[in-house]
Amino acid sequence: MKNFMAANWKMNKTIAETREFLRDIIPSVKEVTDVDIVIAPPFTALSAAGDAIGTTNIQLAAQDIFWEEKGAYTGEVAPAMLLDAGCKHVIVGHSERRQYFHEDDTVVNRKAGAAQKAGLGVIFCVGESLAERESGKTFDIIRREVEKGLEGIDAGNLVVAYEPIWAIGTGKTASPEQAQEVHAFIRDILRKRYGETAEDIRILYGGSVTPENVKSLMACQDVNGGLVGGASLKPDSFAKLVCYKKEK
Repeated sequence: MKNFMAANWKMNKTIAETREFLRDIIPSVKEVTDVDIVIAPPFTALSAAGDAIGTTNIQLAAQDIFWEEKGAYTGEVAPAMLLDAGCKHVIVGHSERRQYFHEDDTVVNRKAGAAQKAGLGVIFCVGESLAERESGKTFDIIRREVEKGLEGIDAGNLVVAYEPIWAIGTGKTASPEQAQEVHAFIRDILRKRYGETAEDIRILYGGSVTPENVKSLMACQDVNGGLVGGASLKPDSFAKLVCYKKEK
């Protein structure tokens, strides 16, 4: 299985900064063939990023999507618009979308369905808060988000990302043992839904992934890559994550 390393820039980088980042990182990762490298800039920089990426081994993703094809939905972005900008994937269900914009499992499911219908790969996010973990609800939350969010969603071109909310942007990271425990749980749910095909679905870890901890996380059996926030904003840092096998 080819690993998958995705950079989620969130609300960072102008068009000029996006071009500069790609100019710097492309030479560093151009020889990589065993990792799917994905960059998710803000909407305003998607087209410029697509142009800069060109025919390199980097793929473009969007950070969000709307489920309608067109219409009176001020501020929203349709699937065809993402394809037009050069996107191959889209992130859905990120904890920040769930937290700040009150997206529930039904909304996440509609977005995932619209993305797949348009031919976009789905990076589907799940994760629990600190309070939920401390009260022993981690597996209940993960099960609900996976089962409801993926209802009617095909396994093809699907990537799942486990992002413990308590570890996002906090500097805290789940231990390899904690990450593997949840990833294995997710894999089991996917097996029950998709059968043998579940073995081919990449499950990413997202929660303060850095060049310092990436090797220990990636050594886990069911961790197949990372959904990276802060450490993806600098080309040298993200390149180290992509090339973690070669780093000493």
